[in-house]
This record gives sequence, structure tokens and C-alpha cells, in this order.
Amino acid sequence: MGRRSYTFLLLAVIALTACAPRLQSLGPDASQSMTPQLTADTITTRDGIALPVRSWLPEGAPQAVIIALHGFNDYGNAFADIGAFMADQDVAVLAYDQRGFGAAPQPGIWPGRKKLTADFRDVLAAVRTAYPGVPVHAMGESMGGGVLMAAWAETPYPIDSIILVAPAVWGRASMPFYQTAALFMSAYTTPWLRVTGGGLKRQPSDNIEMLRALGRDPLVIKETRVDAVWGITNLMDAALVGAKKFDAPALILYGANDDIIPANATLDMLESLPPPQRPRKVAIYDAGFHMLLRDLKAETAWRDILAWLDDPAGGLPSGADTRDPLNVLATR
Repeated sequence: MGRRSYTFLLLAVIALTACAPRLQSLGPDASQSMTPQLTADTITTRDGIALPVRSWLPEGAPQAVIIALHGFNDYGNAFADIGAFMADQDVAVLAYDQRGFGAAPQPGIWPGRKKLTADFRDVLAAVRTAYPGVPVHAMGESMGGGVLMAAWAETPYPIDSIILVAPAVWGRASMPFYQTAALFMSAYTTPWLRVTGGGLKRQPSDNIEMLRALGRDPLVIKETRVDAVWGITNLMDAALVGAKKFDAPALILYGANDDIIPANATLDMLESLPPPQRPRKVAIYDAGFHMLLRDLKAETAWRDILAWLDDPAGGLPSGADTRDPLNVLATR
């Protein structure tokens, strides 16, 4: 290799390292490891960060508690409708704004997978303390599902069951090479660049009024930093790889019209799961989209989740769990 080639290589390395993806810093008490604290409207994590919490509680003591994790660029209010429904059925729903989203600190700056999984463990510990003896379940929508899967792959956690709604498992193994290469170059050259999904022509739900409301909501992120896209892709990588270890009791829901998480990625995830040793169901909804819990027919999925909480071994009222999901997804 000649001198010019070495010079070009050196300049290329400098260019890539000069602009690196940005991650959030730890909280003010990172060196002390506080005990997680749950209040009526916040959860304080071990490193001292206060994350907003929204709760939908029954009038009396809850028969079960669901910790709800929202999707990418969304926040805890995503569960307002199902939360109200569950509260009427004596199930409490607690949804927190994940670090970097909603009203949590540094919105729009990717926090990193380990901070997201650590925050969930903190919330779980605080909820277990607040509701001793009550069954506690975790429900993750899209990115939230990816967080739950990645956390389980790190170390299984004490949970009664996990509900994955269109989990974010579109890892690089399921992406074309040109897409992963473009993301790498963008993340290390223009990580600050903000992009929108306006030109992708995707339909996350058939509930148009709900989508318009999200567009008006100031807490929903509309323009995404490139390094945040890089970050969510890293999380999806971890979730997809972690599927091999995902032996938790789980209900997995997927809409047949989902064009946000491609069917081939979900198929790869399902094929990677270990043989079930504990209750596991996969439900495919023919009329469902990515935002399955907020679609026009969302109540169908809500009632299935309620049935799962009551009897994981029983069938779902909708019958969405009666078909072979691998065959259904393979033909999409």
C-alpha cells in the first residue's frame, strides 16, 4: 500500500471516529446505586434518574399488575386505552416513559441498551415492593418488547409472564446489506442528522384518528437522530439474538398487516425460540397492524391478553393462537 493509500485510510479513520453515535450519560447518583423508588407519578432509578409513570388502577386491590413498555419515539400514554380497560377488570397497568422518550430526561438522545434494560429491572423491583404477593407481568410494545427480550437474554428476571406486542426484532441479520452499511456510515459521520419516516409510506395502524392525535402530541418524537436509529437497531440485534435464550412464559402478538417489523424478522425470531418449557402462545391477527393495541379492533387483543393473565394454558377468546404462526408468516 502506497503513501497516498495510507493517508486516505488515516483520514477515513479520523472521519469515522470524529463523529460517533451519542449516548446519554448516567444519572447524578450513578456511583451510589440507589434503591429504586416508585411514587404515584415517577420511578427513580438506581442512578437517580426520575422517569414519568402513568398508572391505570382499579378501585380496589389489583388482582394483577402489568408493567408496560412503549415503542420507539412513543411514551407511556400509548397504553391509555388498554390501561383503562384493564383497570375495569381489576388489573393495574403502570407505564413509564423510557429513558430518552416522552417526558423522561434528554428526549431524543439514545440511552443505550444496557440503560434501558437496567431501568426495566429497577421498575420491576419497585413494583414488586409496592405490590407484594400480587402477580406482576411485563408487556412490551415494539421497542418495549425488544427491551424485555434483551433483558431476559442478559439475565432472566422474576416475572409471572411477558407479553410481547409486535416486538422489535428487526436485527441486522434480517436486513439487506446496503441498509446496514448506510446506517453504519450515517451513524459515524452525521449522527446528529434528524430524519423522519414521512417518505416510507408505512401504515402503523388502521386507526387514523389515533395516528393524527400522535402527530399533534408534543411528547411523541417526530424527527429522529440517526444515532438513535443506530441505537434501536443495536437493540433489535440483541433481541433477535436473545431469542435463543427466551424461555420465559410468554404471549406473543403480531398483526398480519404489520409493515413496521417485517414478517421475515418475526419469523426468524420465532424459529430461534427454544422449545417451550413454560406456557407460550403466539397469536396472529389477520386484521391487525403494528400498533395492535390501538387499532380499530384493539379490544380483541385486549381480551386475549386478559384471558392469558387469567389462564395461560387456556385458549384465547379470538382464536388467534389456533394457527401455526410459522406457516402464516412464511407466506407473507
